[in-house]
Parts: sequence; C-alpha cells; structure tokens
Amino acid sequence: MRGKQHWNRRAAALGAGLAGAGLVWAGLHRPRGASTINFPRGLPRTLRRGNAAEPATLDPHKLVTQWEDWIVGDMMVGLMHQDAAGRPTPCAATGFTTSADGLTHTIHLREHLWSDGAPVTAEDYVFSLRRIADPKTAAQYVSILYPILNMQQAAEAKVPPETIGVRALDARTLEIRTHYQTPYIDQLMMHQTMYAVPRHVVERHGDAWLRPENIAVNGPFILKEWLPNDHVRLVKNTRFYDAAKVELEEVWFYPTEDSEAALKRLRAGELDLCNRCPVQNRVAAVRRELPGLLRISPAVSTFYLLANFSRPPYNDLRVRQALAMSIDRDTIYTKVMNSGLIPARNFIPPGIAGYPYSAKAGYEAMPFAVRQEKARALLKAAGYGPERPLTFDFTMYNKLEFKLTAVALQAMWAEVGIHMRPLPIDSQILFAMQRSHDFDVAVSAWVADYRDPKNFLFLCQTASTDLNYGLYSNPGFDKLVDDSDHIRDPAQRMATLAEAEQILLDDLGVIPLYHDTTRDLVSPQVKGWVSNPSNMNRSRYLSLDRSVQKL
Repeated sequence: MRGKQHWNRRAAALGAGLAGAGLVWAGLHRPRGASTINFPRGLPRTLRRGNAAEPATLDPHKLVTQWEDWIVGDMMVGLMHQDAAGRPTPCAATGFTTSADGLTHTIHLREHLWSDGAPVTAEDYVFSLRRIADPKTAAQYVSILYPILNMQQAAEAKVPPETIGVRALDARTLEIRTHYQTPYIDQLMMHQTMYAVPRHVVERHGDAWLRPENIAVNGPFILKEWLPNDHVRLVKNTRFYDAAKVELEEVWFYPTEDSEAALKRLRAGELDLCNRCPVQNRVAAVRRELPGLLRISPAVSTFYLLANFSRPPYNDLRVRQALAMSIDRDTIYTKVMNSGLIPARNFIPPGIAGYPYSAKAGYEAMPFAVRQEKARALLKAAGYGPERPLTFDFTMYNKLEFKLTAVALQAMWAEVGIHMRPLPIDSQILFAMQRSHDFDVAVSAWVADYRDPKNFLFLCQTASTDLNYGLYSNPGFDKLVDDSDHIRDPAQRMATLAEAEQILLDDLGVIPLYHDTTRDLVSPQVKGWVSNPSNMNRSRYLSLDRSVQKL
C-alpha cells in the first residue's frame, strides 16, 4: 500500500506540473486564422504535406533528418528505393548480384535520364560516392557507408577518395566492394547517402547545384521553389523513367514543428497530410473526434537520452546510473503520453528479425522505490546531495511531446535531488548543438535506415564521430560491433551484436526512453497511403480525390 500511495502522489505531482506548464487540453478546437500567403487550396493534383521541421539542406550527401529525406526522396531515387509500403525495390538499378564471399556487388543500372536530359551513368555513382567520401564534403552521415572498401579511411583523410571500392565497369554497370559482408545491402542501396548526384551539374555549379535554376534530379519531382520557414515546392519531373504512373503534378512541403497548429491547418483544408502528428497524449482525442484520420503503426525507432561524456560529471558512471534509475518509464508513457508507446528497456527497437533481444538495462528489475534510493546513494558517492545538487540543462526538441516528457522527467529527478532545467530548442539548432557536442544531457532519436541492429549500434562506435553525439567510447563495444561484420552465421552475428548492446546499456552510453509509433494524419482525399514502420510514403505512389469529403 505504501508503494501505491507513493506512486499516486508522484502521478499527482506530474499532473500538476503538466497543468502548470499549460500542457493539458480539454479537446480539439477549430482554427480561426487565415491560411498562409500563396497557399494552394485544394488543387486536384497538388499534394500539401506537413513535414515536421524546416530542412537544413536538400543535398542528399549532407542531410541527416527524416524530414529532409521525405523531401529529397521525392526528388531522387536510389539504386533501390522504397515501394508504396516502404520496402526496398529496384529503382535506379534493375537489380544486382553479390559474390559468394559477400564482398563484391555488381549493380545493373536502369537506362534513365537526369531531369535536364543527360543520361544517368555508373560514373555518376562513382563521382557521388567519392564526393561523400571526401572530407571536404563534410558529410555527417558518411559512417553508414563505412562497409565500402576504404570509405572510412577516405572520410578520415587517410587515403584519397579515389581509392574507395567503387568503379564503373561500363556506362550502366557499377561495382561496389566492401570490407565485409553486408546482409542489409539492399536496404543500404536505398539510403540517401548512396543517391547519385549529377556530376556534370555539380562540377559546373558547385554548392549552387541545388538552386532551382541549376538542379538536375533522377526522381519523380524536381525542386521549383524553396522559401525558408514557409514551404518547399516540387513539380513533376516529366523525364522520370516512370512518370506515366505519377499522378501528382506538384508537392508542397510545409515545416510543422507545432503539432497543434498542423492539426488545425489540416482541419481547415490547408494540408492534406502531416507526418509525425499529433503529439502522443493527443492520440486518443484525435481518434475520438476525427475517426479515420490518424494512421498509426509500430515504428522501428528509439527515443533516448544522451549524457555528454566529454563533460564532467556526465562521464561518471554513477551520475549516469542515477539519471537512468530515477526514470519511471511506465508512468511517463502510460499516464502522461497514453498512446501505446513501448517503454524502452533496451536500445534496439522491436521488429528486427532474428535479433535475440537479450540485452537489458539491469536496474529495470529493481522496484522503483529501491531504484530511487540507489540513485540518491550514487549521487552522494559522486559528490552531490542537498547542499550541492546535480544541476544541468536538458536540451530537447521544441515540441509539445518533449515538453511533456521534460516536465515528467524534471519531477522524477527532483525526487532524488537532481535539478534539471528544460531547454527547448528548434530542431535545426538542436542537431547543430549535438553534432558539436555542446550539451550536458539531451534527448535524441533514431529511426532505422535499415532493419539491422548495427544501424543503431554504429551510432555509438568511437569512429562514428559526427553521429556519436555523446562521444561514448568503449574498445570492447567497438570490437564486438566490428567482429559482427565478419561472422557469416546469422544467429552468431546477432548474438554478438546483442553482447555489444549489453555493454552499451551497462555503460549507459545511451539511456533508452521509449520505442515510438508512426502517427500520421492523412485526409480521406489522399489515396495510396500505406502505413509502414519506416514511415516512408513517397509522393509518387499517392493521388488525390477532391470529391471526397475532407473531414
């Protein structure tokens, strides 16, 4: 009974904190404001997409976020690309073969054109992969391509980009050699880091190649206009090899960091769909008041906390343990969010075939009251207490769902003597701070590029400097992840990756919070939408029926 009463007091305190922060709503409200300037209203072949946040770049070799990929993946297609359900399917390539040792991939290109009429060739791919390997490109995501022979050495300026394991056998045959087996190669070939850019345009215009007057693409849509913080406008590329099957003429992407405003704009008929909306605690209300509008499914993603290992005291295991132990995930995601999220006890999300999911955070087996006492003792041993509380800024996305989480975390940490100051920051600035390791404790998230544990674990390898935001480093962890690349037996490989994950969890290189769901608002006028765990719904597969009642 004592434990239950303690939980009720804590839940009441969380509720009071949320109400005090202005984060409790009674229901949905219709919008009052007018639409934005030049907003296209209800045109029969113009799709209007709410797109999470303002893109920092549309260069496929420099982008890192999903909302940038949602745009660029409409402009360009990879060797493999997403089908209507987000699965890899041949696109710029007609197919590929892999050698018996798993190290050489021979790729056959489709005969197709850039949007300016020039042919897409294997030399474009050689140029592009050398471009992303070149340190001068400053590609933050290049580490995902480290399986390619000499890619890491080139990115670290140890060898010239021309030495990477990529060559053109002829105009339409590309060969890629890897250091080790890549059982996820078909998924890697649809990643934006492997998109070709038009060599003839990039060499002529440099970084200005992306301007609408210069750009050439090989996908279904081409950039027509980018008005920062307002919209990105794409128009149909008539030279796309499958243009006859693309029904839309234009796609407009609008940054929609404010989920409530996005919902109002959709109800007003200003948006046709909105990705990752609404915030989790609004799911029940939207389902009740707008039946059929919300498309939701499990996502292969994890939200987690990062402690900055380069800043004392966050490099102290005792401090990280105290932070992790004093979080009650069940309370946050059943009482605060209440949207079917899965509280995360590990880093690798559900849905990866063959993974044993044996790695667990050991403290989760303790009763929560015991964990709190343990957290207080750890803080005391690290030199903190009532007279000298651990105090830090908590950097997070400037979105309601993270404000809700921050209020809950703030109350939980306060119970063990930790003073956290929430610091909500717009997405572009937050990513810049994380890339420069300019934070104390931060929230981060990862959505699978390919469904394999390595796609999550590589983030924490010492060599993944640009994506290893917390600067975690453990030689034993690095070795296990590297060893897994050379294990041919699938079950043994997965077991080795699980062993690596256990080290990561024991070190608290990441502090898992929850595994997410997709939450997309889709107007009944949108046809062809298929919910999928990667949350990739390319516009080329969508169409509009404006005769259908909107909401």
